[in-house]
Amino acid sequence: MADYLEFKDAKCKDCYKCLRECPVKAIEVKNHQARIIENRCILCGHCTLVCPQNAKIVHSSLSEVKQLLGSGAKVYASVAPSFLSSFGLKDFNVFKIALAKLGFFDAEETAYGAELVTQQYKALLETKNFKNFITSACPAVCRLIQAYYPKALQYLAPVDSPMIAHAKMIRKQHPDAKIVFIGPCIAKKREAIESGLIDGVLTFDDMQELFQEKNIVLSDIIDITLENKRSTACLSKVYPISHGILKSFPELPIGYDYMAVDGPDRCVDALQNIDNLENVFLEMNICKDGCVNGPCSLSVNIKGGSIKATADVIKYYKNDIRTLAPHHYEEHDLDLNKLYPRIRNNSMPPPEREIKCILAKIGKHSAEDELNCAACGYDTCRDKAWAVYNGYTDAEICLPYMRERAESLSYEIIQNSPNGIILLDSDFYVVDINRKGRELLGINTTNVKGRYAKDFIDLIDFMIAYNENRQVTVEKMHIPSTGKYIDLSITCLQDQKVIFAIMKDVSDGVNFDAEINKVKMETLKTTDEVIKKQMRVAQEIASLLGETTAETKVALLKLKKTLSEENNGKGTK
Repeated sequence: MADYLEFKDAKCKDCYKCLRECPVKAIEVKNHQARIIENRCILCGHCTLVCPQNAKIVHSSLSEVKQLLGSGAKVYASVAPSFLSSFGLKDFNVFKIALAKLGFFDAEETAYGAELVTQQYKALLETKNFKNFITSACPAVCRLIQAYYPKALQYLAPVDSPMIAHAKMIRKQHPDAKIVFIGPCIAKKREAIESGLIDGVLTFDDMQELFQEKNIVLSDIIDITLENKRSTACLSKVYPISHGILKSFPELPIGYDYMAVDGPDRCVDALQNIDNLENVFLEMNICKDGCVNGPCSLSVNIKGGSIKATADVIKYYKNDIRTLAPHHYEEHDLDLNKLYPRIRNNSMPPPEREIKCILAKIGKHSAEDELNCAACGYDTCRDKAWAVYNGYTDAEICLPYMRERAESLSYEIIQNSPNGIILLDSDFYVVDINRKGRELLGINTTNVKGRYAKDFIDLIDFMIAYNENRQVTVEKMHIPSTGKYIDLSITCLQDQKVIFAIMKDVSDGVNFDAEINKVKMETLKTTDEVIKKQMRVAQEIASLLGETTAETKVALLKLKKTLSEENNGKGTK
């Protein structure tokens, strides 16, 4: 919701917790990102409290209020009584002085507007015109009834909220006043704009930021003496806690059973069953334990939370009653009547055939398939189909469906992998193994889960991987049971306490290398024999050549000698 509330993109983690907790399903999930559906949101702010990623953005009016304070206008603050639990105070005057330091002309507790609202409730109850009576102090509850439970509109008190009543009081006394409401509620932002009476709304988060920016430390402010305080007690200072409205009555009118209902779930339950009730007064507050636990209340981050905040308010309330004179309800001519018309949204109920078609897309073909697990954020599968039909979510966002599909796909991928895959637990027992893994390890049965892996494979490298939390690779590991050779890659998943291994069959390569080596060795042997034989032949030839050469030499020498002798004889003659 651009003007009030939205979620951060980067923080959303597909947990759907905000959607599960939203009482009116005013959140859509598209592209894994939660978004506020503006025309459905009642601004209860419950989603901001339950989001584990704190992915909320509550739009602030701080800059506008700063401009207002700097304009020279007389700015009056209407402060919700729950201020004391958020800021750890015991007296409003401390807060009032702090506001004066910020430039506020004056400040009052909204409780004095609540006092007039209680007076109006009392007058309406005494008419006996209401079968049941629902308080209208909580704008989120009023919006809930207007948009989702129009049959209960007849029971909703036609009275302004305390904020609006107080604004009317201030306007009557100071027509030129600018009014800023300060409280823990997001819904007040929309109510203020729609009223036309409030010039700005600051949350307690905003105030904390403003105090820090201006270096205002509340604990350093000296409290005003009791004599300078308001001279009368205000019973309505207890409005921000459960049963607070009931406590604000000096005396409860007879003829009704009085109940306090707080929290989104209890409010929805009460409204769904309102026609079954009779003569029941319902004090309703969308925030559990009341306004002290509002979405922008600082008490939610304080040790003790809303329980301590409630105790603080009660103590403050009792001290006020004990030390101050009772306030007498004064006659006034303010018109506090408020009509709450029905609000329609654009959501459409899908035809039955569309519901069946949508459910069929996620494998829900019969009532038995509809698990109604609420993991997607919707209470039932048919509610989910309604959201899909209206474009608020995608059909595939269904945890059982996605898990079944993922398991089916991963199972098929793993089982049909050309590599062996084995998963062991931290004690080295088999968690899972695929078909190829069983083939490589010579496992003839499919039921091996839970068996000790040492029965099938040497665990030394698995132990190293797990104990040292690192990947281990083993090449050409021999498996004696099958005669296979594998390249083994072991990965340790410490967070899951499992060891994951991939086994690649390299037997053909190893055997091919062995054949090549055999051929090489045989070739070397043959070559060696040939060389040896050639050497023998060479030696024999050399030997024969040596004998022949010697005989030739002898013959030639003899021939030479003979010729020489013949030549010498001729010369003598």
